Amino acid sequence: MIEDKNPQRTSIAQLGEFGLIDHLTNKFEITQPSTLKGIGDDAAVLDFKEKKVVVSTDLLIEGVHFDLAYVPLKHLGYKAVVVNVSDICAMNARATQITVSIAVSNRFPLEALEELYEGIAHAAQEYKIDVIGGDTTSSQKGLIISITALGEADENEIVYRNGAKQTDLLVVTGDIGAAYMGLQVLEREKQVFQVNPNSQPDLDAYTYLIERQLKPEARKDVRTLLHALEIKPTSMIDISDGLSSEIMHLCKQSGVGCNLYEDKLPIDPQFISTCEEFNIDSTTVAINGGEDYELLFTIAMEDFDKIKGNPNFSIIGHMTQESEGVHLVTRANTRIPLKARGWDAISE
Repeated sequence: MIEDKNPQRTSIAQLGEFGLIDHLTNKFEITQPSTLKGIGDDAAVLDFKEKKVVVSTDLLIEGVHFDLAYVPLKHLGYKAVVVNVSDICAMNARATQITVSIAVSNRFPLEALEELYEGIAHAAQEYKIDVIGGDTTSSQKGLIISITALGEADENEIVYRNGAKQTDLLVVTGDIGAAYMGLQVLEREKQVFQVNPNSQPDLDAYTYLIERQLKPEARKDVRTLLHALEIKPTSMIDISDGLSSEIMHLCKQSGVGCNLYEDKLPIDPQFISTCEEFNIDSTTVAINGGEDYELLFTIAMEDFDKIKGNPNFSIIGHMTQESEGVHLVTRANTRIPLKARGWDAISE
């Protein structure tokens, strides 16, 4: 494929704020019965009747949360939606609507924003959610994206972080650590490119890791899977900042301790081989790397038979008395105090 060296660039100033909003949002369709009024008025109007409403907001800032040197705008738009939907899933709720706000510098032409919104639209379609509003403004520091997600659930379905009990089992979906290693691969290739702009990266050996970084998926299926198994988690959180950090959150909020078992951690073979290539300890990455957007939850011991052997879930530990603390139990059966070394949005 031959790259167009002179792509079309339409200044967003030509459209003005309202013209830009109309241009970027005119393809969004309303699909949720709870959406009475979406984009086009002073506020959206929703009707959830007897359902409880769940709301979550995330902010993504260029240079802090993403690097456009290797993150395609379409992927960025998709991921920005996913990270918010994941928070709704972590409440055992169903995402229904989002608002999208952006601040953008004049280095971005209209075509760039079209790419971003194409990714947002694709995610909205994939997760069956309505885009119901937002805001646009200028920025002197590049691109900033703020998305607010709304969801619904019956009151008895909602799961909080503070419900874990002693002897509960600690369970995680999917596998962990791959997104962090995908980021390491992309950062390495960026550095190679800066030294030699003519170099062409060979990323075939890292396809899964890169996909986990650039195009993660929220676990909207877990709510249905658990319902079919007749399991309601006692506590739940999504893995955005790293497994160790999320375990600490559950323990602090629930007033319990935890034993996490190293040999139970679900990790992908491509992840293991890449850790070896980078000379990084795979366990360290698995428990501290973030952006997996898997769900971490606790269940009552009595539900063990319902979930054991299920390929969607891994039992990785159990909760203990708060006085026992939070530990990683190594393959050598050594107990090491667990520390939250994952992503910190303020100190990083």
